[in-house]
Amino acid sequence: MQKLSFYLIVALAAGLFACADEHPQADLVIRNAVIWTADSANPQAEALAVKDGRLLAVGKSYVVSPFIGDSTEVIDAGGRFIVPGFIDTHVHFITGGQNLRSVQLREADSRNDFIARIAAYARSQPPGTWITGGDWDHQRWGGELPQRQWIDSVTGDHPVLLNRLDGHMALANTLALQLLGLDEQTVIPDGELLQANGRLTGILKEEAYYRQLTKLSPYTPEQEEDFARAAMHYVAAQGVTSVHDMNGFGDQQVFERLHARGELITRIYSFTPLSRWQALQAKIDTAGRGDEWLRRGGLKGFVDGSLGSHTAAFFDAYRDAPGQHGYFVNPADSLYKWIKGADRAGLQVGVHAIGDSANHVLLDIYEQVARENGPRDRRFRIEHAQHLLPADIPRFAQLEVIPVMQPYHAIDDGRWAEQVIGHGRARTTYAFKSLLEAHARLALGSDWFVAPPVPLLGIYAAVTRQTLDGRHPQGWVPEQKITVEQALYGYTLNAAYASFEEDLKGSLQAGKLADMVMLDHNLLTIPPAQIRQVKVLATWVGGKQVYRVE
Repeated sequence: MQKLSFYLIVALAAGLFACADEHPQADLVIRNAVIWTADSANPQAEALAVKDGRLLAVGKSYVVSPFIGDSTEVIDAGGRFIVPGFIDTHVHFITGGQNLRSVQLREADSRNDFIARIAAYARSQPPGTWITGGDWDHQRWGGELPQRQWIDSVTGDHPVLLNRLDGHMALANTLALQLLGLDEQTVIPDGELLQANGRLTGILKEEAYYRQLTKLSPYTPEQEEDFARAAMHYVAAQGVTSVHDMNGFGDQQVFERLHARGELITRIYSFTPLSRWQALQAKIDTAGRGDEWLRRGGLKGFVDGSLGSHTAAFFDAYRDAPGQHGYFVNPADSLYKWIKGADRAGLQVGVHAIGDSANHVLLDIYEQVARENGPRDRRFRIEHAQHLLPADIPRFAQLEVIPVMQPYHAIDDGRWAEQVIGHGRARTTYAFKSLLEAHARLALGSDWFVAPPVPLLGIYAAVTRQTLDGRHPQGWVPEQKITVEQALYGYTLNAAYASFEEDLKGSLQAGKLADMVMLDHNLLTIPPAQIRQVKVLATWVGGKQVYRVE
């Protein structure tokens, strides 16, 4: 898409065309604003005009005024701060919506609180229904993993399978273990059923957990659509206008149904499991890549697990678990085969890698595939890129690999990560600044349901690195802090680049989609520590308001 320069827009507004009637009448004009555009040619503006879902003009008030007609909605922003719509580059969208409807365990900070929340929720549910979701965090009560005996007496006839907030392990009660056919003799490759004194504790890790999810009664289409609507309205209130969804074909079908009825209010780039790249290729061959509301073309794979579950793959052992290095949930040769085939088919690949060993091996595979398949604009992604060897940091830019990272994880994991991997490895954990200084194109997101889909909280985390427990007022690994503007780019233009959509969105420029957010404070002028208190006042997608403060 050809980009109109700021100077051409000024010329148009000043009357280069002979007749003023040639100016189209805008549907919406916002003026008297402080606009951060993410457009290097026109970085700040005070007004914008929208027609048919796209921006007509962005600049001074006199640039926009000719587009005001009798039916134009004109909003005086009162000096409020406007930025491009936030793009969350890594979510599990419908699961996030589902968890909004489930028991809320993220803030449970003691064993008793954990049990009480589950007990109260169980009493509110119809007899015999499964209780899932939860997002518990055992680090909040000192690191002891929960056990099935904690909750058996309060869950009655409800089978329970509640995931840790990272999604890499879960707690099942005794009834659930029985219904799922799991006992002390069960062996699941690439997974683990924890035992204590020869009995199952109820903790299921990696494949031991994931395989059980396929056994649960499926949700109805109506329930799935309800979860999606809940997710869309929730993220709209956070200023999110686009998401990159990692959950695959099942969620795509839900989005397709909503899109066919014109119900999407969030733009979605949908990813498919990497091992099913041929199915995605066939889908694109028959149905195309989609449109500005719903696109397909991305593939999501896994190298390893998570730090909190001790399943992230490291070269050195875990400090608190001598001899344990984590493990690959997919072998390197399978990853290479899938990535090479998918890349040859012209699909985009993004792979989850947490530990330094996982990231190193994945970079090696990307380098080999790019060399063997030849040059193209492939935009390989590493999802999370959390713990890096110092020597691997410059390879992101050299190989044109996009680090897709989640700043909230830094202020969450920073409470306890050094107990697990030590101070030395922590220095290149969530290495935002080092990656930018090495000229990598950093894209940011949340990993919702794992972390809140709140870009303002993510910006706060990237800029301050002040951990959730308040113990690092100068920031955990402070040398990796970045500026507010760098973080804003991570949630806007760089995020659009990560889905090949930088000519469509990610900045406020004439011709682009009118996706934008109004905030109650200027992020560039307030103290960084106050960013987490900033409120979203309104969110527009395609020029239509999808959220406003009542």
